[in-house]
Amino acid sequence: MNKGSKILTLFLVSLLVSSSVVPLEARKHHHNKKSKHQKQRGGGKGSGSSPAPAPLPDYNQTQSTIFNILSFGAKGNGVFDDSKALIAAWTAACKIPGATLQIPPDYKFLIKPITLNGPCMPQLVLQIDGDVLAPPKVSSWSKSSLFQWLNFKWLHNFTIGGSGTVDGQGFNWWTVSTLYNNKKKGKHVPDMKPTALRFYSSYNVTVRDITIINSPQCHLKFDNSGNVKVDNITISSPESSPNTDGIHLQNTQDVEIQHSNIGCGDDCVSIQTGCSNIHIHHINCGPGHGISLGGLGKDKSVACVSNIVVENISIQNTLSGVRIKTWQGGVGSVKNVSFSNIQVSDVKVPIMIDQYYCDKYRCKNQTGAVAISGIKYDQIIGSYTVQPIHLACSSQIPCIDVDLIGIQLNPSSGSRGFQSALCWNSYGKSQAPLVPSSIDYCLRRGSGAVRRIARSHDHACY
Repeated sequence: MNKGSKILTLFLVSLLVSSSVVPLEARKHHHNKKSKHQKQRGGGKGSGSSPAPAPLPDYNQTQSTIFNILSFGAKGNGVFDDSKALIAAWTAACKIPGATLQIPPDYKFLIKPITLNGPCMPQLVLQIDGDVLAPPKVSSWSKSSLFQWLNFKWLHNFTIGGSGTVDGQGFNWWTVSTLYNNKKKGKHVPDMKPTALRFYSSYNVTVRDITIINSPQCHLKFDNSGNVKVDNITISSPESSPNTDGIHLQNTQDVEIQHSNIGCGDDCVSIQTGCSNIHIHHINCGPGHGISLGGLGKDKSVACVSNIVVENISIQNTLSGVRIKTWQGGVGSVKNVSFSNIQVSDVKVPIMIDQYYCDKYRCKNQTGAVAISGIKYDQIIGSYTVQPIHLACSSQIPCIDVDLIGIQLNPSSGSRGFQSALCWNSYGKSQAPLVPSSIDYCLRRGSGAVRRIARSHDHACY
């Protein structure tokens, strides 16, 4: 090959190499741009390539069992409505086994009336360490929300706990002269007032450690529920707050209430129809109306209450101590109830059965009554301000199997106008020591005929 031919050959080779390299880099650059474009658009059908895969989830984030209400938009300043944030946090936590919904400390969360529904995954915890506030203005409550404020429905294996406070801000509800702030209709405070915390159709529920204050009406209520435990809670509202029960039970079974302090305007604990297997112990009660079964049988309704144990209780400055109250004309029975180791101080009437209960000035006399049997009062000790014992049983249906054991009740110092023990149509036995001594003559000895009369009226509960 001559010199000219070699030069031509080298030129062609150089041209070939350069032409093949540059387009390759260009194609690589073009491919990268195309891939980025497809990733942004997510690819597409017929694009000749698959959509870019989604990024791998953050394992720690998706598996977290802690749901802080602040992470769902809550402000926690006591003014902003944090209801939607609470519902969003609840919805997320409800889906995760063993989740905790946190209400953190040092914040105030204004929550409007809401319902938090189940069923949820098991072992859900609502941890209240901050303050939860109800709307303070009566006018801001719609008619449909007057039954309760925080409503929990259809829950299983659920716990409310924490060091925080649930504040019903009920002061405006207790003043009957407060206007409903509806200028067009000019209405006053509604007759119905909301319960602070209500559980409906819920099982294996625990409420512990929290404080509940100033509910417009009941503070903590359980309806149609079972396997309930209340432990180490504090409930309080002024003595002047009307109808503000501490804990209210209705159609609820298998309940333990323990190690708690309850003082409010009405009953510390109120046990209503459909309740059985209730154990209440180590409670400080007062002020208020004491611990009550009833009123039962209103408007000739059926009332069934059984297997109630109330023991190791301290009651001070209350209207009554341990009480059973029924309306005339009711149907059903109260049976197997034990009150023991009750310490009373400045209680108006420490021991009471009232089958003539009436919340008006006067009620019409009616025949028939809720039958009462198997009631034990054991070691009721302390002071009273009006009357030591009041057993007013129905004239038609006597109370039977009533035991008075170790009753030692003395008048409070400085009090006047004491009444003697009242016992009417009540049958059972008493055992010393008994103070005042008149208690020894309080109960009548029951015959077989009396038992048959009494027990023939409790068939509605079988």
